[in-house]
Amino acid sequence: MAKPDLAEAAKSPGTPRKKATAAGPRAAGVRTVQRVARPEPSELDKLQALIVASLEDDKAEQVVALDLAGKTSFCDRMVIATGIADRQITAMATHLEDKLEEAGVKRIQIEGSGGSDWVLIDAGDIVIHLFKPEARTLYALEKMWGEDLDAADEAVTAI
Repeated sequence: MAKPDLAEAAKSPGTPRKKATAAGPRAAGVRTVQRVARPEPSELDKLQALIVASLEDDKAEQVVALDLAGKTSFCDRMVIATGIADRQITAMATHLEDKLEEAGVKRIQIEGSGGSDWVLIDAGDIVIHLFKPEARTLYALEKMWGEDLDAADEAVTAI
C-alpha cells in the first residue's frame, strides 16, 4: 500500500529536501504520510506564463525566467524583471498580486514594495524579483542562478 504513495511522491515536482521540509518534523517512532498539495508542472508553467505576461503588459524590461527545480529548496522557478521607476515597480507588484490571487495562489509574500530598488514576491514555487536597473546589475541574480550554477555543479561532479 505504501508503494503507490511513493510512486506519486516521486512524480511530484520538487526536491526530496523540499518535500521533507514541507512535511515538517516527525515524532519519534511515528511514521505518517503527509501529502502536500503541489502544482502540477503544467500548472507551474501556466502560472509562470501568467507572471511573464503581466510583467510584459506593465512594460517590464529584460524579463527572464529561470528553472531552478532540483537546484534549490525554496522555489522551482524564478522570474526576474527590471522597472525604470518606483511607481512602475509598485504597479507591477500590485498587478502581479491581484492576478496571482485570481489564479488561486494563496499566501503571497511581498517584500520591499514601499519604494525600494528591489521588490521580492514569493508566490510559493515561483519567486519574482523586480529591480531597478542599477540594483539588478549589482545583485546579478541571473549569473548566480543561471548557467554559471550549472557549470559549477558539473565541475563538482566531475571531480
